[in-house]
Amino acid sequence: MNCRVFYHDNCFDGACSASLFTRFHRECIGTADSFDYHGLVHRAGSLYEESWFDAAGENAIVDFKYSASPKVTWWFDHHLSAFMTAEDEARFRAGQADGSESMRKFFDPSYTSCTGWIAHIASTKFGMDVAPLKELIHWADIVDGAKYESAKAAVEMAEPAMKLTMVIESAPDVGGVSISKRFIPLLTAMPLQQVLEQPFVQELLGPLLEQHWAGLELIRERAQCERGVIRFDITDQPTEGYNKFIPYYLHPEGTYNVGLSKSSFRTKVSVGTNPWTTKAAGELANIAAICERFGGGGHARVGAISFPVEKEDEARAAAAQIVMELRNRES
Repeated sequence: MNCRVFYHDNCFDGACSASLFTRFHRECIGTADSFDYHGLVHRAGSLYEESWFDAAGENAIVDFKYSASPKVTWWFDHHLSAFMTAEDEARFRAGQADGSESMRKFFDPSYTSCTGWIAHIASTKFGMDVAPLKELIHWADIVDGAKYESAKAAVEMAEPAMKLTMVIESAPDVGGVSISKRFIPLLTAMPLQQVLEQPFVQELLGPLLEQHWAGLELIRERAQCERGVIRFDITDQPTEGYNKFIPYYLHPEGTYNVGLSKSSFRTKVSVGTNPWTTKAAGELANIAAICERFGGGGHARVGAISFPVEKEDEARAAAAQIVMELRNRES
């Protein structure tokens, strides 16, 4: 039997979650003799198509929104905005209450990374020994929780995990296939430094580092910080990703950041909170709640909204509203 694993594509925690889930399933469940992977991205409109799910095998979703499809066997998520509708959340809660899904679908937004959440469930409910995966879990928490010691550390990327994050988030697809799929079998099989040393990773790393520093200079030209909110627009320079800590590296005085960018499949409004702000947590805006009002979502401190590529004006209007709201909070 096959198990199809759906995961947050172009995301370090997404790839780590898919890898850890695969190892957990092999060691603790054992019903699948093969696995395949399907990356998911936040976009305008429906996030799932029923035809994607394996009708004969198992289907797992990790680090991504809930699907009410009866074909979904496993679900792990930690995002505040995990449910697309109130009906979806009610269905999940009902399955937990009656026990029908309580050992297959798991949700806890208090966890920093979905990788850490899967590891917790695998160890406490299924008896898996996750000690050999300590490094992976540690870095998934740092990357997804923006727990870098400084903006300099996050942007200058000395650690293997940070370089791997850049490759997973920014490398182009090859023949229409996401590069992250090549990482999934490796992340729980070898140390991160050894993953980084793989020839296919090294081939991608040099050009991506050049793009990274060029992106930093572009954002330096465009970013402005006013009343505690950094904003920039690089929609005229399409990119599949950039280091989200660059704004705070350039403007450490900013509390929030609102960035507009465009990729091949969406126009994106990225909203974040400076991980190194000195403000108390109770003073900070709930970014997920703000993004949800425009059809997006995320975590309490970081989120995003996806618009169709051609809806750039709508994205720009949403960004302007969010900038004003956040600046008013800072006044």
